[in-house]
Amino acid sequence: MKAAVLQKLQSPLVVRNDVAVPPPARGQVLVELAFSGVCHSQLMEVRGKRGPDPYLPHLLGHEGSGVVVETGADVSKVRAGDRVLLGWIKSSGLDAPGPDYECSDGVLHAGAITTFNEYALVSENRCLALPDEIPLDVAVLFGCAIPTGAGIVTNELEPAPGSSIAIFGLGGVGLSALMATRLFDWAEVFAIDVSASKLELAREFGATRTIDASRQDPVAELRGATGGLGVDFSVEASGLVAVIEAAFTSVRPAGGLCVFASHPEHGEVLRLDPHELIRGKRIRGTWGGACDPDKDIPRFLELYRQGLLPLEMLVAERYALDDVNRALDGLERGRVARPLLEINPSLGVAL
Repeated sequence: MKAAVLQKLQSPLVVRNDVAVPPPARGQVLVELAFSGVCHSQLMEVRGKRGPDPYLPHLLGHEGSGVVVETGADVSKVRAGDRVLLGWIKSSGLDAPGPDYECSDGVLHAGAITTFNEYALVSENRCLALPDEIPLDVAVLFGCAIPTGAGIVTNELEPAPGSSIAIFGLGGVGLSALMATRLFDWAEVFAIDVSASKLELAREFGATRTIDASRQDPVAELRGATGGLGVDFSVEASGLVAVIEAAFTSVRPAGGLCVFASHPEHGEVLRLDPHELIRGKRIRGTWGGACDPDKDIPRFLELYRQGLLPLEMLVAERYALDDVNRALDGLERGRVARPLLEINPSLGVAL
């Protein structure tokens, strides 16, 4: 098969055509990939910003969609012919180890899920069967962006009617969080980014106010808009320590909550004023939006069916697998919210 391989940190991925696919072992599912998402997690791995990588060379990708080709022993959750979405958050099913793939000059390592490849041996608990009416390109977003972003809002915030919220960073996770704000009664929904096109998209997704952080101080703007107090909630999804700090500073004392979904560069640390914590501001990270895929993904799929999650607008930028490095470059420069790799789009026609 063809696969994009991280062979050396801080170097472009190498697209190889000589990767052999072994049969599925116990608990593994062999999937032919239709589409894969590209997110900042992969970008940081490739750029060497996650620290030393003991698994090189290896495959990448943690959200995708496709069709099951074959299943290993004891797999009961899906079967050959099923349309599936793939994600990194563990669900029910066997937790199988990642496979090793052979190529002409050695072994390529892989985790329990990879999606920058034409075929993938995926652990059963990273698979969910997909209803026939859900397009496989849209389904990709349910593997990471939606459960993380929308999951923060629906699982972790518990907003009272009339609350205010600020979303910092309008990539796939941030925009997914913004879409999920539609499910609650907010007084104000602020969206913050440095990209004019993303801010325009945010207004379509329900932001009541947008802040261009390249021209305005978000903390000052948010305090000014809330009578000096700050917002009730902030969600941070930019991947920058300075933005996490600003998102925390922007929430009100006596109960304001900042939840950050991003993973800053290896070795960086947050600097917070302890007096802000004493005053009752709260901050915490999130692990995939506290999402239980077996319970939450069907709920998010139903919201998509109802038109409350207009996900087609997030998968506008598409690349062939051979152009994966262009997709990473576009993500790094902030040109696209969620690049989509078209691996075998002919599989993606809804039945």
